[in-house]
Amino acid sequence: MKQHQRFENYSIAIERGDINYKELEPLYRRHYKQMQDRLKSDGVTVGDYKPRLDEYFKAFAGGWLINYVVRFKGEPVGYSNVYLTNDMHNGEFIAQEDTVFVDPAHRCGIGRHLVKHILNDLRQRGVIRANITAVTDLRTGKIWKRMGFKEVAALMTYEFREA
Repeated sequence: MKQHQRFENYSIAIERGDINYKELEPLYRRHYKQMQDRLKSDGVTVGDYKPRLDEYFKAFAGGWLINYVVRFKGEPVGYSNVYLTNDMHNGEFIAQEDTVFVDPAHRCGIGRHLVKHILNDLRQRGVIRANITAVTDLRTGKIWKRMGFKEVAALMTYEFREA
């Protein structure tokens, strides 16, 4: 990542999510709460934060879930988890974003650098297509469109729980 002066105290790197989970867990919780609150404002209820760590850790260790971490002066302030898989319909090597989050106090453009870093890494890995979903902050969709993403679908949710 080419460092701009205003980002000189930031770094972006791939880290093993199973190894650094305890350090990143407060950030994961904040992100999940923001997502949960945003969905609740649309009338959709999601359960409290209770990740299936055994499955996440297996995916991190297997190399098919990549954990990109943004640090400011060494402290984690953002992250993205991206799954690598082969499309079940045609076998193409694709990536599916699980999460992208930057702490609100650090939303100064570093998120865009994070996504560019991820796209460059995925391209080098031979990924054909990357899918991303705006959930926590719907405004990010506009940023991603400017970065070359195309809006190709709408996420629809049907709840079986009583409201």
